[in-house]
Amino acid sequence: MSRLGPEIYAVILAGGSGTRFWPLSRELYPKQMLTLIGSHSLFQETLLRIREAILPEKTLIVTNERHAFDLKRQAASIGSGYRFLLEPEMKNTAPAIGLAALHLLREDREAIMAVMPSDHLVRRPARFLELLEVAAEPAHQGLLVTFGIKPTRPETGFGYLKAAESISSPGPSAAFAGSSTQVFRVERFVEKPDLKTAQGYLASGQYYWNSGIFLWRAATILAEIQTHLPDLNRGLKEMEASLGTPEEKETIAQAYSRIDPVSIDYGVMEKSSHVVLVGADMRWHDVGSWGALDEVCPRDGAGNIKSGNLLDRGSRNSILLAGSRILATLGLKDMIVVDTEDATLVCPKEHAQQVKGVAEELKKRGSEEYLVHLTVHRPWGQYTVLEKGEGYKIKRIEVNPGGRLSLQLHRHRSEHWVVLSGVARVRIEDRSFEVYPHQSTFIPVSARHRLENPGPDPLQIIEAQIGEYVEEDDIERFDDDYGR
Repeated sequence: MSRLGPEIYAVILAGGSGTRFWPLSRELYPKQMLTLIGSHSLFQETLLRIREAILPEKTLIVTNERHAFDLKRQAASIGSGYRFLLEPEMKNTAPAIGLAALHLLREDREAIMAVMPSDHLVRRPARFLELLEVAAEPAHQGLLVTFGIKPTRPETGFGYLKAAESISSPGPSAAFAGSSTQVFRVERFVEKPDLKTAQGYLASGQYYWNSGIFLWRAATILAEIQTHLPDLNRGLKEMEASLGTPEEKETIAQAYSRIDPVSIDYGVMEKSSHVVLVGADMRWHDVGSWGALDEVCPRDGAGNIKSGNLLDRGSRNSILLAGSRILATLGLKDMIVVDTEDATLVCPKEHAQQVKGVAEELKKRGSEEYLVHLTVHRPWGQYTVLEKGEGYKIKRIEVNPGGRLSLQLHRHRSEHWVVLSGVARVRIEDRSFEVYPHQSTFIPVSARHRLENPGPDPLQIIEAQIGEYVEEDDIERFDDDYGR
């Protein structure tokens, strides 16, 4: 059990674009929500890692409106009491950390933030908690503490930290007297190097990978932002004045719209003279691309990582992930094959870093396969796209008992609903009625309508959308229910 003080808060950064692990990850279901190992997602693993040391009530999860529902659903399966801070838009890590610091400082002037990504793996969680305790003392002293990982290979996908002189053991507890944990002043941050430079860093023994895990006082990081990021500081001051008022949400949204995206690494850590690193021997993995699964997933005798409805013969050193439909692979070597309901990725492992470009190209094309899976969860239930074509889309919709969709209208499409099971309560304009199994109803273009389930059993319907425009943003809502 860690001996972290009551002033320690966890700040978990849970944004993300879902590009590097496409097609399993999507923009609305990014990497941190994926279950790549074991029975928990990367986000859930992050919560489990810290729960013995930091209570849910002291854990602040920073994300955005589009990811909040799925993250809240995953957090609820770990425990209750987790707090969420929603950014109006993603502007990289410095604004997210600054906004979190404002909120924590408002409730605790001595707050120390343990900032961590939500999509990393740590294979020695008990050691991670020990390292948090080691890092707490220099954070108390007003230093910016980062966790540095000793490199094991000349990695070009990570930033590096050059360690300077070792400072005296900061551990406040006798348990760390004579500990092998080392704390160094950081001479400089280095951006992702080319291969030759990374090989030199590895050989020198002076460099560490930048893990993206930090500890500092909330007041300290805000002071550093004031020094090094004056434009962001002005936006944060504007936000701070509105906290706790009816204007808070609108003020933060307006301030965010004027903030330039900037990472905390580039904006503060590369410029500050108050940075130290803790050598973090905790078996940390960034899991930054499909190829990184080789480091963390169990493999069969031929070196393959396999899952799902797979039939393989003779493949070696490959990543073969099937979904519900059968995937047959024969004699592959050093390949990645990932099959989902609506998209399939096939590439050599050496091209794993280029998957991000594929996802970005799909976004440029306006393809839904970049944005969402065929099955999408909502607070009221879920829907699955069964088929779509020019001018039509067919869905299976399941509404939980007591669930209801938002009151809405569509200006370019009509909808036909056929009830499969349960009872549907339907509102069309000012008329409300119930529809039973084997019955159907029709919603004209531009008619305000709502679907809800008044019964004790799940409601299942088939919805056929017909019109010149059947995409998800052809919608106008009239209440705050989170619709589809």
